[in-house]
Amino acid sequence: MKKIAASKEVPDFEPEFVAGVTKIFDELIPFNRVLGLRILSLKAGGVVGRIDMRPELIGHFLTNRLHGGVISAGLDAMGGVAVMAAIGARHMDEAPAQRLHRFAKLSTIDLRVDYLRPATDDRFELHAGVLRLGSRVATTRMEFLGADGELLASAAAAYIVS
Repeated sequence: MKKIAASKEVPDFEPEFVAGVTKIFDELIPFNRVLGLRILSLKAGGVVGRIDMRPELIGHFLTNRLHGGVISAGLDAMGGVAVMAAIGARHMDEAPAQRLHRFAKLSTIDLRVDYLRPATDDRFELHAGVLRLGSRVATTRMEFLGADGELLASAAAAYIVS
């Protein structure tokens, strides 16, 4: 995954910022709980999440394949978190609480998903990074991986940030 473009090294986020983004992701977006999606890593250069397979997420009853909507929704959510991290990194001079208010207008403009292989594992890892963070639009790349690290789907998205 390509790292965020920056002219200097960005330090790790403060615990308050990570807790704030996690609260937004876990509590204020209830659909993420429906997916069982959770953040594993939140860094300026990219984010990692995880979904565990559950019977409610099956999209093909004969092969126990994960529903494609779970894949696309998970990738979209992780792309949004990657944009949050990039915005947070861009404004490290502000207090964590102030940076958390910058996400109010964050919204998906466009999402393209390529389904490459059937998703039949017991758990999945999602990676997302920002390719470009502009003043109005951010572009991202995301990957949906099986338990063995095999690439099952990839995505690209654009998000409005202002």
